[in-house]
Amino acid sequence: MAFTRRQVLVGLSALGVAGLGVGGVRYWLGRAENQASHDYELIAAPLDVELVPGHITPAWGYAGQVPGLEIRARQGDWLRVRFINHLDEPTTIHWHGIRLPLEMDGVPYVSQLPVLPGEYFDYCFKTEDAGNFWYHPHLSSAEQLGRGLVGPLIVEEREPTGFAHERTLSLKTWHIDEQGAFTAFSVPREAAREGTRGRLTTINGKPAPELELPAGQVVRLRVLNLDNTVTYKLNLPGADARLYALDGHPIEPRALGKDYWMGPGMRIDLAVRVPEAGVELSLRNGPLRLATLKSVASAEVAGDWPPRMPANPVAEPDLERAEVLRFNFEWSARLASASDNGPAKYWQINGQAWDINDKTCADRPIASLKRDGHYIFELRNMAQYLHPIHLHGLAFKVISSNRKKIIPYFTDTYLLGKNEVARIAFVADNPGIWMFHCHVIDHMETGLMAAIEVA
Repeated sequence: MAFTRRQVLVGLSALGVAGLGVGGVRYWLGRAENQASHDYELIAAPLDVELVPGHITPAWGYAGQVPGLEIRARQGDWLRVRFINHLDEPTTIHWHGIRLPLEMDGVPYVSQLPVLPGEYFDYCFKTEDAGNFWYHPHLSSAEQLGRGLVGPLIVEEREPTGFAHERTLSLKTWHIDEQGAFTAFSVPREAAREGTRGRLTTINGKPAPELELPAGQVVRLRVLNLDNTVTYKLNLPGADARLYALDGHPIEPRALGKDYWMGPGMRIDLAVRVPEAGVELSLRNGPLRLATLKSVASAEVAGDWPPRMPANPVAEPDLERAEVLRFNFEWSARLASASDNGPAKYWQINGQAWDINDKTCADRPIASLKRDGHYIFELRNMAQYLHPIHLHGLAFKVISSNRKKIIPYFTDTYLLGKNEVARIAFVADNPGIWMFHCHVIDHMETGLMAAIEVA
Protein backbone atom coordinates (compact mmCIF):
# COMPACT_ATOMS: atom_id res chain seq x y z
CA MET A 1 0.00 0.00 0.00
CA ALA A 2 1.40 3.37 -1.00
CA PHE A 3 0.74 6.60 0.84
CA THR A 4 0.90 10.08 -0.56
CA ARG A 5 2.85 12.65 1.41
CA ARG A 6 -0.35 14.31 2.57
CA GLN A 7 -1.81 10.97 3.71
CA VAL A 8 1.28 10.34 5.77
CA LEU A 9 1.04 13.74 7.43
CA VAL A 10 -2.67 13.37 8.08
CA GLY A 11 -2.08 9.92 9.53
CA LEU A 12 0.63 11.21 11.79
CA SER A 13 -1.62 13.97 13.05
CA ALA A 14 -4.45 11.52 13.71
CA LEU A 15 -2.26 9.14 15.66
CA GLY A 16 -0.82 11.81 17.92
CA VAL A 17 2.17 11.33 20.20
CA ALA A 18 0.39 9.00 22.59
CA GLY A 19 -0.91 6.84 19.79
CA LEU A 20 2.50 6.03 18.39
CA GLY A 21 2.94 3.16 20.80
CA VAL A 22 -0.22 1.27 19.94
CA GLY A 23 -0.29 -1.93 17.90
CA GLY A 24 -1.67 -0.40 14.73
CA VAL A 25 1.46 1.64 14.18
CA ARG A 26 3.33 -1.37 12.87
CA TYR A 27 0.94 -1.46 9.93
CA TRP A 28 1.47 2.27 9.36
CA LEU A 29 5.19 1.69 9.25
CA GLY A 30 4.99 -0.97 6.62
CA ARG A 31 4.47 -4.32 8.27
CA ALA A 32 4.33 -7.02 5.64
CA GLU A 33 1.65 -9.70 5.63
CA ASN A 34 4.22 -12.27 4.59
CA GLN A 35 7.12 -12.30 7.03
CA ALA A 36 9.33 -14.04 4.41
CA SER A 37 8.72 -11.41 1.75
CA HIS A 38 12.03 -9.58 2.10
CA ASP A 39 15.46 -10.27 0.59
CA TYR A 40 17.44 -8.49 3.29
CA GLU A 41 16.87 -7.70 6.95
CA LEU A 42 18.75 -4.52 7.81
CA ILE A 43 19.03 -3.54 11.48
CA ALA A 44 20.29 -0.14 12.62
CA ALA A 45 21.86 -0.40 16.07
CA PRO A 46 24.72 0.92 18.25
CA LEU A 47 28.04 -0.70 17.43
CA ASP A 48 31.45 -0.35 19.10
CA VAL A 49 34.25 -0.24 16.52
CA GLU A 50 38.01 0.18 16.72
CA LEU A 51 38.94 2.90 14.25
CA VAL A 52 41.90 4.14 16.32
CA PRO A 53 44.09 1.24 17.55
CA GLY A 54 43.42 0.53 21.21
CA HIS A 55 40.36 2.80 21.39
CA ILE A 56 36.64 2.18 20.97
CA THR A 57 34.34 4.44 18.98
CA PRO A 58 30.61 4.22 19.86
CA ALA A 59 29.37 4.08 16.27
CA TRP A 60 25.98 3.21 14.78
CA GLY A 61 25.90 0.53 12.13
CA TYR A 62 23.70 -1.43 9.78
CA ALA A 63 23.67 -5.22 10.16
CA GLY A 64 26.47 -5.10 12.72
CA GLN A 65 29.07 -3.34 10.60
CA VAL A 66 30.30 0.07 9.38
CA PRO A 67 29.89 0.88 6.61
CA GLY A 68 26.70 -1.15 6.51
CA LEU A 69 26.03 -4.43 4.81
CA GLU A 70 26.65 -4.40 1.05
CA ILE A 71 23.22 -4.94 -0.46
CA ARG A 72 23.14 -6.49 -3.94
CA ALA A 73 20.37 -6.77 -6.49
CA ARG A 74 20.12 -7.47 -10.21
CA GLN A 75 18.90 -4.85 -12.68
CA GLY A 76 15.20 -5.26 -13.38
CA ASP A 77 14.51 -7.27 -10.24
CA TRP A 78 12.55 -6.23 -7.16
CA LEU A 79 14.54 -5.44 -4.04
CA ARG A 80 12.82 -5.99 -0.68
CA VAL A 81 14.52 -4.79 2.47
CA ARG A 82 13.02 -5.00 5.94
CA PHE A 83 14.56 -2.18 7.92
CA ILE A 84 14.46 -2.51 11.72
CA ASN A 85 15.32 0.39 14.01
CA HIS A 86 17.19 -0.62 17.19
CA LEU A 87 18.43 2.92 17.86
CA ASP A 88 17.04 5.12 20.62
CA GLU A 89 15.78 7.69 18.10
CA PRO A 90 13.72 7.74 14.89
CA THR A 91 15.36 7.25 11.53
CA THR A 92 14.70 6.29 7.89
CA ILE A 93 16.59 4.96 4.88
CA HIS A 94 17.04 6.94 1.67
CA TRP A 95 18.32 4.98 -1.35
CA HIS A 96 20.71 7.46 -2.93
CA GLY A 97 20.70 7.56 -6.74
CA ILE A 98 17.97 4.96 -7.24
CA ARG A 99 14.94 5.98 -9.30
CA LEU A 100 12.01 4.62 -7.32
CA PRO A 101 8.46 5.50 -6.26
CA LEU A 102 8.11 8.39 -3.84
CA GLU A 103 6.80 6.21 -1.01
CA MET A 104 10.12 4.31 -0.98
CA ASP A 105 12.39 7.39 -0.98
CA GLY A 106 12.88 7.54 2.80
CA VAL A 107 12.40 11.26 3.42
CA PRO A 108 10.47 11.73 6.69
CA TYR A 109 7.16 13.59 6.50
CA VAL A 110 7.44 13.66 2.70
CA SER A 111 7.33 9.99 1.69
CA GLN A 112 6.91 8.20 5.03
CA LEU A 113 6.73 8.56 8.77
CA PRO A 114 9.99 8.23 10.68
CA VAL A 115 10.67 4.66 11.76
CA LEU A 116 10.44 4.75 15.55
CA PRO A 117 12.71 2.84 17.97
CA GLY A 118 11.69 -0.81 17.94
CA GLU A 119 9.64 -0.46 14.76
CA TYR A 120 10.32 -1.50 11.19
CA PHE A 121 9.55 -0.51 7.62
CA ASP A 122 9.51 -2.68 4.48
CA TYR A 123 11.18 -1.00 1.50
CA CYS A 124 10.29 -2.57 -1.84
CA PHE A 125 11.17 -1.25 -5.28
CA LYS A 126 12.29 -2.35 -8.74
CA THR A 127 15.91 -1.67 -9.66
CA GLU A 128 15.60 -0.11 -13.10
CA ASP A 129 19.23 1.04 -13.26
CA ALA A 130 22.43 -0.94 -12.80
CA GLY A 131 25.39 0.64 -11.02
CA ASN A 132 26.74 1.81 -7.69
CA PHE A 133 24.32 3.40 -5.24
CA TRP A 134 24.16 3.71 -1.47
CA TYR A 135 21.80 4.09 1.46
CA HIS A 136 21.66 6.40 4.47
CA PRO A 137 19.15 8.15 6.77
CA HIS A 138 17.43 11.41 5.91
CA LEU A 139 16.73 12.40 9.52
CA SER A 140 19.27 14.10 11.84
CA SER A 141 21.61 13.46 8.95
CA ALA A 142 24.82 15.05 10.25
CA GLU A 143 24.85 12.86 13.35
CA GLN A 144 23.32 9.69 11.94
CA LEU A 145 25.55 9.55 8.87
CA GLY A 146 28.46 10.80 10.96
CA ARG A 147 28.10 7.92 13.42
CA GLY A 148 28.28 5.37 10.61
CA LEU A 149 24.80 4.86 9.16
CA VAL A 150 25.89 4.51 5.55
CA GLY A 151 26.16 1.49 3.28
CA PRO A 152 26.65 0.46 -0.38
CA LEU A 153 23.90 -0.73 -2.70
CA ILE A 154 25.19 -2.52 -5.81
CA VAL A 155 22.83 -3.27 -8.70
CA GLU A 156 24.41 -5.78 -11.07
CA GLU A 157 23.88 -5.56 -14.82
CA ARG A 158 21.43 -7.92 -16.49
CA GLU A 159 24.15 -9.32 -18.75
CA PRO A 160 27.85 -10.04 -18.12
CA THR A 161 30.02 -6.93 -18.42
CA GLY A 162 33.35 -8.62 -19.08
CA PHE A 163 34.71 -7.85 -15.61
CA ALA A 164 35.84 -11.07 -13.92
CA HIS A 165 37.01 -9.30 -10.75
CA GLU A 166 35.65 -6.41 -8.73
CA ARG A 167 35.98 -4.73 -5.33
CA THR A 168 33.73 -2.26 -3.54
CA LEU A 169 35.56 0.63 -1.85
CA SER A 170 33.42 2.71 0.52
CA LEU A 171 35.17 5.94 1.51
CA LYS A 172 34.31 7.70 4.77
CA THR A 173 36.11 10.30 6.90
CA TRP A 174 35.21 10.11 10.61
CA HIS A 175 34.70 12.97 13.06
CA ILE A 176 36.79 11.47 15.88
CA ASP A 177 39.75 12.52 18.03
CA GLU A 178 43.00 10.65 18.82
CA GLN A 179 41.15 8.46 21.34
CA GLY A 180 38.35 7.55 18.95
CA ALA A 181 35.74 9.76 20.63
CA PHE A 182 33.34 11.63 18.36
CA THR A 183 33.91 15.32 17.76
CA ALA A 184 31.28 17.79 16.51
CA PHE A 185 29.62 16.67 13.27
CA SER A 186 28.76 20.24 12.35
CA VAL A 187 30.57 23.37 13.51
CA PRO A 188 28.83 26.66 12.58
CA ARG A 189 32.01 28.37 11.35
CA GLU A 190 32.75 25.40 9.07
CA ALA A 191 29.14 24.79 8.04
CA ALA A 192 29.15 28.32 6.60
CA ARG A 193 32.27 27.44 4.58
CA GLU A 194 33.34 24.12 3.05
CA GLY A 195 31.61 21.98 5.68
CA THR A 196 32.88 20.35 8.87
CA ARG A 197 35.67 17.91 8.02
CA GLY A 198 36.50 14.77 9.93
CA ARG A 199 39.95 13.59 11.00
CA LEU A 200 40.33 9.92 10.02
CA THR A 201 39.67 8.55 6.53
CA THR A 202 38.78 4.89 6.05
CA ILE A 203 38.02 2.52 3.20
CA ASN A 204 35.49 -0.15 4.13
CA GLY A 205 35.91 0.94 7.74
CA LYS A 206 39.72 0.53 7.78
CA PRO A 207 42.32 3.31 7.70
CA ALA A 208 44.85 2.96 4.82
CA PRO A 209 44.06 -0.73 4.10
CA GLU A 210 46.14 -3.01 1.88
CA LEU A 211 43.97 -4.56 -0.84
CA GLU A 212 45.20 -7.56 -2.82
CA LEU A 213 44.36 -7.68 -6.53
CA PRO A 214 45.16 -10.47 -9.02
CA ALA A 215 48.16 -9.71 -11.26
CA GLY A 216 47.43 -9.21 -14.95
CA GLN A 217 43.68 -8.83 -14.50
CA VAL A 218 41.45 -5.84 -15.18
CA VAL A 219 39.66 -5.22 -11.89
CA ARG A 220 36.51 -3.14 -11.49
CA LEU A 221 36.76 -0.88 -8.46
CA ARG A 222 33.37 0.39 -7.33
CA VAL A 223 34.36 3.55 -5.43
CA LEU A 224 31.70 5.29 -3.31
CA ASN A 225 32.01 8.54 -1.36
CA LEU A 226 29.87 8.00 1.76
CA ASP A 227 31.25 11.01 3.60
CA ASN A 228 29.39 13.91 5.20
CA THR A 229 31.64 16.59 3.77
CA VAL A 230 34.88 15.59 2.06
CA THR A 231 35.46 15.91 -1.67
CA TYR A 232 38.16 13.40 -2.59
CA LYS A 233 40.68 14.20 -5.31
CA LEU A 234 41.19 10.60 -6.36
CA ASN A 235 44.36 9.63 -8.18
CA LEU A 236 46.31 6.43 -8.81
CA PRO A 237 49.89 7.32 -9.83
CA GLY A 238 51.57 4.93 -12.25
CA ALA A 239 48.43 2.90 -12.88
CA ASP A 240 46.73 1.98 -16.12
CA ALA A 241 43.23 2.98 -15.07
CA ARG A 242 40.01 3.91 -16.90
CA LEU A 243 36.66 5.34 -15.85
CA TYR A 244 33.71 3.17 -16.93
CA ALA A 245 30.76 4.77 -15.11
CA LEU A 246 29.93 7.92 -13.17
CA ASP A 247 27.37 7.68 -10.38
CA GLY A 248 26.09 4.36 -11.72
CA HIS A 249 25.67 5.50 -15.33
CA PRO A 250 28.06 4.06 -17.95
CA ILE A 251 30.24 6.33 -20.07
CA GLU A 252 32.60 5.71 -22.96
CA PRO A 253 35.66 4.36 -21.11
CA ARG A 254 38.41 6.94 -20.73
CA ALA A 255 41.66 7.33 -18.85
CA LEU A 256 41.39 8.38 -15.22
CA GLY A 257 43.84 11.17 -15.87
CA LYS A 258 45.59 13.22 -13.21
CA ASP A 259 42.71 12.96 -10.71
CA TYR A 260 38.96 12.78 -10.32
CA TRP A 261 37.09 15.05 -7.92
CA MET A 262 34.40 13.04 -6.15
CA GLY A 263 32.10 14.96 -3.81
CA PRO A 264 29.94 13.48 -1.04
CA GLY A 265 27.34 11.11 -2.47
CA MET A 266 29.21 10.54 -5.75
CA ARG A 267 30.44 7.20 -7.11
CA ILE A 268 32.65 5.91 -9.91
CA ASP A 269 33.45 2.63 -11.63
CA LEU A 270 37.23 2.61 -12.02
CA ALA A 271 38.86 -0.22 -13.98
CA VAL A 272 42.52 -0.93 -13.19
CA ARG A 273 44.88 -3.20 -15.08
CA VAL A 274 46.77 -4.84 -12.22
CA PRO A 275 50.56 -4.87 -12.80
CA GLU A 276 52.86 -7.85 -12.30
CA ALA A 277 52.92 -9.63 -8.96
CA GLY A 278 54.63 -7.77 -6.15
CA VAL A 279 53.98 -4.26 -7.51
CA GLU A 280 52.05 -1.85 -5.31
CA LEU A 281 49.86 1.04 -6.37
CA SER A 282 48.78 3.89 -4.12
CA LEU A 283 45.18 5.06 -4.26
CA ARG A 284 45.35 8.66 -3.07
CA ASN A 285 43.29 11.67 -2.08
CA GLY A 286 45.54 14.35 -3.52
CA PRO A 287 48.94 13.51 -1.97
CA LEU A 288 47.44 11.44 0.90
CA ARG A 289 47.39 7.65 0.64
CA LEU A 290 43.92 6.11 1.04
CA ALA A 291 44.81 2.49 0.30
CA THR A 292 47.58 0.30 -1.10
CA LEU A 293 46.61 -1.88 -4.05
CA LYS A 294 48.98 -4.85 -3.96
CA SER A 295 49.37 -7.14 -6.94
CA VAL A 296 49.46 -10.84 -6.06
CA ALA A 297 50.26 -13.80 -8.30
CA SER A 298 47.37 -15.19 -10.34
CA ALA A 299 47.12 -18.34 -12.46
CA GLU A 300 44.51 -16.75 -14.71
CA VAL A 301 45.20 -15.66 -18.25
CA ALA A 302 45.78 -11.92 -18.43
CA GLY A 303 42.50 -10.03 -18.83
CA ASP A 304 41.61 -7.40 -21.41
CA TRP A 305 39.64 -4.17 -21.20
CA PRO A 306 35.89 -4.86 -21.34
CA PRO A 307 33.74 -2.89 -23.80
CA ARG A 308 31.55 0.00 -22.76
CA MET A 309 28.78 -1.14 -20.45
CA PRO A 310 25.15 -0.81 -21.64
CA ALA A 311 23.37 2.43 -20.81
CA ASN A 312 20.63 2.57 -18.21
CA PRO A 313 17.06 3.15 -19.49
CA VAL A 314 16.94 6.91 -18.87
CA ALA A 315 14.75 9.10 -21.08
CA GLU A 316 16.70 11.47 -23.33
CA PRO A 317 15.74 15.14 -22.76
CA ASP A 318 14.80 17.23 -25.80
CA LEU A 319 16.96 20.33 -25.39
CA GLU A 320 15.13 22.26 -28.11
CA ARG A 321 11.80 22.26 -26.29
CA ALA A 322 13.05 22.09 -22.71
CA GLU A 323 11.95 24.77 -20.25
CA VAL A 324 14.87 26.51 -18.53
CA LEU A 325 14.79 27.12 -14.76
CA ARG A 326 17.60 28.87 -12.86
CA PHE A 327 18.84 28.12 -9.34
CA ASN A 328 21.33 30.23 -7.41
CA PHE A 329 23.25 28.57 -4.58
CA GLU A 330 24.70 31.21 -2.28
CA TRP A 331 25.36 32.31 1.29
CA SER A 332 22.31 33.26 3.30
CA ALA A 333 21.65 36.95 3.47
CA ARG A 334 20.89 36.62 7.18
CA LEU A 335 22.94 34.44 9.45
CA ALA A 336 21.48 33.01 12.63
CA SER A 337 22.05 34.84 15.90
CA ALA A 338 22.09 33.52 19.45
CA SER A 339 18.50 34.68 19.93
CA ASP A 340 17.14 32.81 16.91
CA ASN A 341 14.93 29.79 17.36
CA GLY A 342 15.49 26.79 15.15
CA PRO A 343 18.50 25.76 13.09
CA ALA A 344 21.09 28.16 11.76
CA LYS A 345 20.71 29.23 8.14
CA TYR A 346 23.97 29.91 6.35
CA TRP A 347 22.97 28.97 2.81
CA GLN A 348 20.10 29.70 0.46
CA ILE A 349 18.64 28.67 -2.90
CA ASN A 350 17.11 31.46 -4.97
CA GLY A 351 17.18 33.82 -2.03
CA GLN A 352 15.60 31.50 0.53
CA ALA A 353 17.26 29.45 3.25
CA TRP A 354 15.27 26.23 3.44
CA ASP A 355 14.66 24.45 6.75
CA ILE A 356 14.66 20.67 6.35
CA ASN A 357 13.20 20.30 9.83
CA ASP A 358 10.12 22.23 8.80
CA LYS A 359 7.50 19.55 8.08
CA THR A 360 5.72 21.94 5.70
CA CYS A 361 8.79 22.54 3.53
CA ALA A 362 7.55 20.15 0.86
CA ASP A 363 4.27 22.09 0.65
CA ARG A 364 6.30 24.97 -0.80
CA PRO A 365 8.30 23.44 -3.66
CA ILE A 366 10.93 25.65 -5.22
CA ALA A 367 9.71 24.47 -8.63
CA SER A 368 6.61 22.65 -9.92
CA LEU A 369 7.23 20.54 -13.01
CA LYS A 370 4.79 18.93 -15.42
CA ARG A 371 4.97 15.16 -15.55
CA ASP A 372 6.93 14.01 -18.63
CA GLY A 373 7.98 17.59 -19.28
CA HIS A 374 11.50 18.38 -20.50
CA TYR A 375 13.61 20.72 -18.40
CA ILE A 376 17.01 22.37 -18.22
CA PHE A 377 18.20 23.46 -14.78
CA GLU A 378 20.85 26.15 -14.73
CA LEU A 379 22.86 25.72 -11.53
CA ARG A 380 24.82 28.80 -10.42
CA ASN A 381 27.29 28.55 -7.55
CA MET A 382 27.61 32.07 -6.11
CA ALA A 383 30.19 31.02 -3.51
CA GLN A 384 33.79 29.86 -3.22
CA TYR A 385 32.93 26.40 -1.88
CA LEU A 386 31.96 23.16 -3.60
CA HIS A 387 28.37 21.92 -3.67
CA PRO A 388 27.57 18.35 -4.77
CA ILE A 389 24.00 18.95 -5.95
CA HIS A 390 21.75 15.88 -5.65
CA LEU A 391 18.23 15.37 -7.01
CA HIS A 392 16.08 12.55 -5.63
CA GLY A 393 13.91 10.33 -7.81
CA LEU A 394 15.30 11.40 -11.18
CA ALA A 395 18.43 11.07 -13.29
CA PHE A 396 19.69 14.11 -15.16
CA LYS A 397 22.14 14.75 -17.98
CA VAL A 398 25.01 17.17 -17.42
CA ILE A 399 25.24 19.14 -20.68
CA SER A 400 27.52 22.14 -20.10
CA SER A 401 29.68 24.15 -17.71
CA ASN A 402 31.37 27.54 -17.87
CA ARG A 403 34.43 26.16 -16.05
CA LYS A 404 35.28 22.95 -17.89
CA LYS A 405 34.61 20.90 -20.99
CA ILE A 406 31.69 18.52 -20.47
CA ILE A 407 31.19 15.27 -22.31
CA PRO A 408 27.43 14.90 -21.60
CA TYR A 409 26.58 12.12 -19.17
CA PHE A 410 23.74 11.02 -16.89
CA THR A 411 24.02 11.23 -13.12
CA ASP A 412 22.08 12.08 -9.95
CA THR A 413 24.75 14.20 -8.20
CA TYR A 414 26.84 16.95 -9.81
CA LEU A 415 29.82 18.60 -8.11
CA LEU A 416 29.23 22.31 -8.66
CA GLY A 417 32.57 24.09 -8.44
CA LYS A 418 33.24 27.55 -7.06
CA ASN A 419 31.65 30.27 -9.20
CA GLU A 420 30.57 27.60 -11.69
CA VAL A 421 27.46 27.75 -13.88
CA ALA A 422 26.41 24.30 -15.05
CA ARG A 423 23.38 23.14 -17.04
CA ILE A 424 21.62 19.85 -16.49
CA ALA A 425 18.69 18.41 -18.44
CA PHE A 426 16.13 15.71 -17.78
CA VAL A 427 12.64 14.40 -18.39
CA ALA A 428 10.39 14.77 -15.34
CA ASP A 429 8.99 11.24 -15.69
CA ASN A 430 8.72 10.25 -12.02
CA PRO A 431 5.84 11.95 -10.13
CA GLY A 432 6.34 13.05 -6.54
CA ILE A 433 7.86 15.60 -4.20
CA TRP A 434 11.62 15.19 -4.61
CA MET A 435 14.39 16.64 -2.48
CA PHE A 436 16.91 18.88 -4.28
CA HIS A 437 19.94 19.64 -2.15
CA CYS A 438 23.65 19.92 -1.55
CA HIS A 439 25.15 16.67 -0.24
CA VAL A 440 27.62 18.42 2.04
CA ILE A 441 25.44 17.52 4.99
CA ASP A 442 25.86 20.64 7.10
CA HIS A 443 25.25 22.79 3.99
CA MET A 444 22.00 20.85 3.51
CA GLU A 445 21.01 21.28 7.14
CA THR A 446 21.68 25.02 7.11
CA GLY A 447 19.64 26.06 4.08
CA LEU A 448 20.68 24.21 0.88
CA MET A 449 17.73 21.86 0.59
CA ALA A 450 14.44 22.43 -1.20
CA ALA A 451 11.67 20.40 -2.82
CA ILE A 452 10.91 19.83 -6.52
CA GLU A 453 7.36 18.79 -7.40
CA VAL A 454 6.58 16.62 -10.42
CA ALA A 455 2.86 16.29 -11.07
